[in-house]
Amino acid sequence: MSAPATFHDLRGKSVFISGGGSGIGACLTRGFVEQGAKVAFCQRSDARQFCDEVEQAFGARPLFIACDISDVAALQDALAQAATAHGEIGVLVNNAAWDNRHPLSPFTVDEWDYMQAVNLRHHFFAAQAVAPGMKAAGGGSIISYSSIAYMMGNGGFSAYAAAKAGITGLVRSLARELGPDNIRVNALMPGWVLTERQRELWVDEDEGNLNDHLARQCLKQPIQPQDMVAPTLFLASQASRMMTGQALVVDAGVVTTG
Repeated sequence: MSAPATFHDLRGKSVFISGGGSGIGACLTRGFVEQGAKVAFCQRSDARQFCDEVEQAFGARPLFIACDISDVAALQDALAQAATAHGEIGVLVNNAAWDNRHPLSPFTVDEWDYMQAVNLRHHFFAAQAVAPGMKAAGGGSIISYSSIAYMMGNGGFSAYAAAKAGITGLVRSLARELGPDNIRVNALMPGWVLTERQRELWVDEDEGNLNDHLARQCLKQPIQPQDMVAPTLFLASQASRMMTGQALVVDAGVVTTG
């Protein structure tokens, strides 16, 4: 499925996407490649077959760098590799996340720290790594994936919800700090996006919980991973050049802001 709009200024842009080989991230990689961007992405699992599929579809191959984003040094090295291959990164998409459910107890300090590492910490250190290159280039766009999860007040994933709330705070602070260098920092807030993982792990066998959630949406269609592509392209492009420090909600109308 092609993007519904073309963002001409993204052609040739150096883009880095964390977790860009599966789920929402895979759709983002395809979307940026289709726009003509030079895309690098990191992924813990092997994504070479996915790169073959993208190259066959669009005639351009994304750069896959194997990396566990909870390892900050490895992430920094992956970002450096991408900059060497494609030029200084002009668009950073902090997408990688892990939304495991868990009770309040038992839950250990190590488990808590890991959830923050995979859902929040890498956003900060990736931004730290790309900011100098963006400044030297005259600007850039950092897009961090948060979630409406912490806004809905649901139980069962408090560590994940806390991290996603932290992303929004981080984005607003970095937007203020990096704005003088023309670096825009925004959050994208998806609703319940039905990736394969979501369907396998969290949708009830009779889809009762999905139907309950759809009843809360103003738009009564399930949100697909592809639905995140155009909003991300918009935040990456000069179409949103005066947007920074914002949290863009794409949830079919579950929560309201403003």
